[in-house]
This record gives sequence, C-alpha cells and structure tokens, in this order.
Amino acid sequence: MSNGRVTTTFFREAKKDGRMITMLTAYDYLMASLVEKAGIDAILVGDSLGNVVLGYSSTIPVTMDDMIHHIKAVTRGVSRAMVVGDMPFMSYHLSMEESLKNAGRILQEGGAQAVKLEGGREVTDVVRKIVAAGIPVMGHIGLTPQSVNQIGGYKVQGKEEAAAKKLIADAKALEEAGVFAIVLELVPLQLARMITEQINVPTIGIGAGPYCSGQILVTHDLLGMYGGNKPKFVKYYANLNQDIIKALQSYCEEVRHGSFPAPEHCFNMPEDVLSKL
Repeated sequence: MSNGRVTTTFFREAKKDGRMITMLTAYDYLMASLVEKAGIDAILVGDSLGNVVLGYSSTIPVTMDDMIHHIKAVTRGVSRAMVVGDMPFMSYHLSMEESLKNAGRILQEGGAQAVKLEGGREVTDVVRKIVAAGIPVMGHIGLTPQSVNQIGGYKVQGKEEAAAKKLIADAKALEEAGVFAIVLELVPLQLARMITEQINVPTIGIGAGPYCSGQILVTHDLLGMYGGNKPKFVKYYANLNQDIIKALQSYCEEVRHGSFPAPEHCFNMPEDVLSKL
C-alpha cells in the first residue's frame, strides 16, 4: 500500500500488476475518515447521495451545489484515498463550457482529485475536453442511474447481443477519449470480463462480477444500514440497521425510566461554591 495519495497512476499500475482496486462511497466527513482508516484506495462521492443522504427516490434531483457541499466534507476526512466526485444530472449536457466549469468546480471547490460521469460514446467529446483541461475522468456504463427513466428501471444491462456489443464499444470509446477507469454497473459477469480484457484501463464493478479490475459498493449498503430487501450484488459485512435501532431504543427507554443520565454522566459543583448560592 502506497503511503502517498492514490492517483490515476495507481489505477493503471494496479491493472497492469493484477492488483484489485477497492472503492467505496462516502458523503460526509465521518464516513470518509472511517473509509480512509480502512485502507480503501478510492472514495466516490456519488450522486447516490440523493437516495442515501437526501431522501430522494432517484439521483435526478441532485444539484452541483449538493455535490460540492458533500465533496468538501469528504475531502476533509481523507489524505490517502483518491476522492472522485460525481457530475450530477444535466451538469455535463448543456454545453461544453458548462461541462468544463462544473468539472472544474468539483476539483477546485470540492477538493476532489477526479470526476465521474455516466454514458458511453455519446459523452466522449465532453470527456476529451475535460481530460484536456487536466481533470481526470472516470467513466460509468451499464446501469446509469441518471438515465433510469429512459432505460426503464434498475435492471441488468447488456444481456442481449446488441446491448452487449454497445457496452463493449462504449468502453473502448471511453478509453480512447481518455478516461482512467470505467465503472461497470449491473452487467453480466461474462460481459464484464470481456470488457475488462479488451481495454487497458481498469474496470470497477458494482453488480458486475469478480472479473473487473476492482469493486465498489455503497458503504451504507455493505454495513447493512437500511434493512429491508438486499440487492443481489450486495454483501452485508455488518448489520448496523438493527444495531443502531436497538441502541436508540435503549437510550429512549433509559431516559423515560430515569436511568440515564446516571451519576457518572453528571458534573458536580464544588461544595464551597454551592453553599454560597
């Protein structure tokens, strides 16, 4: 493990050497600092903060100001891991000038080291411009949540021949445009393996099987913070949903019964001061 900041060079060398890349999400200082202490290589401040933190039903309502606010919080908790900031819906679609400005904000104001944007061949011109400005870009194909209304929901992508061939072509186009890595989301493991083998930049899988160059999950998912239905591609490494609820219920019960705060949680005045009151 390098003692310095993880860079795009780390990503290239990891794929070349066959070392798996680890990524997780974070949206605030505390979680970022915990993820950093765990030794994760890169942190994505995803527009998934819309679902995870802000309570939206999709990523669509997330704004640039939302992203900058959370990226700044995350970067305060990180010294080694690369911080990648998502470009939210419509932040790189209106004009080349607007796209460059927004990508620049993520680095200049947010303090991230790279940006991520969704799409394949249709976004390669934007990718080239952003990369030419000195801003590292991570691609994202397969399930692209910003296009969920267009693709008809959260489902596996590339299961049919035409769709699979398009994803392969998209990955190659993004590589040619200059991305340093590509997220593959909800892609059959066989297709993810083909893409990974046919391009030189690393792939980061989420619901894309074990043959990618690395893996990413939403941290709140792997910690089991939600409960309810677990996505097929998620593994719970903890069950914090129940642990947190039990802890909060214990607090409520103790407060209502007067057992908290106990003497050891209280502060006393000096007797000589108290006698004068």
